[in-house]
Amino acid sequence: MIRRDENGHVHFGRWLDVMLQVIIVINLVTLALETMPNLSDQQLYWLNLVEVVSIAIFTVEYLARCFLSRPMLRYALSFYGLIDLLSIAPFFLSVGLDLRSARALRLMRLFRLFKLTRYSKAARRYRHAFMIAKEELVLFGCAALVVLYLASVGIYHFENEAQPDKFSSVPDSMWWAVVTLTTVGYGDVYPVTLGGRLFTSVVLVCGLGFVAVPTGLLAGALAKAREQEKKLEEEEEAREASMAIAEASSEE
Repeated sequence: MIRRDENGHVHFGRWLDVMLQVIIVINLVTLALETMPNLSDQQLYWLNLVEVVSIAIFTVEYLARCFLSRPMLRYALSFYGLIDLLSIAPFFLSVGLDLRSARALRLMRLFRLFKLTRYSKAARRYRHAFMIAKEELVLFGCAALVVLYLASVGIYHFENEAQPDKFSSVPDSMWWAVVTLTTVGYGDVYPVTLGGRLFTSVVLVCGLGFVAVPTGLLAGALAKAREQEKKLEEEEEAREASMAIAEASSEE
């Protein structure tokens, strides 16, 4: 039912994994239901009971994975280990706090949603793709911040005199730069001068790259991750076949 792979990671049985997935989904539903107004005391009682039971199960799962993994700190410091810790931490941190502080910690319960990625093959593939393209994505992120700053400074100089209430400073102009570079264009802030409109046209063209570049990087990384995954599956099948042949020959 519980096994440890060659890397020292703990894997539960199929029915335990399904049970944990169901509990995660139920917990996310209760998180939404708790925000509904005019809940009765009995309804709040059952919602709180679901929360307490879920936390107890998640805590046992986290401790079991920590103590059964080899070495134990490998899981605690891993991606899924940190997700599991952050999913139960709000409950224990909110004990003894006032209502306002407890509500601030409630947002951290959304980390339980990421627990589902452990059981999804496609989600693991996306995570692998992010790891493959992380250097390129970091470089693109830095370049995007530079372009965002330049766009904010440029539109400020073009539009500050014409619209001092909307483009009063470079930090205020960053909102326009964000919605323009991401091609959202809310329309609440827009240029009225000729120079500002020409500058906006250039920024809009640059904004196309904000969508195209990371999309291309992730698409290539996903294809590479799928190839690596397929190669590992073929190696595993070949290993199992060779072991079966070796066992058959030994019996003879």
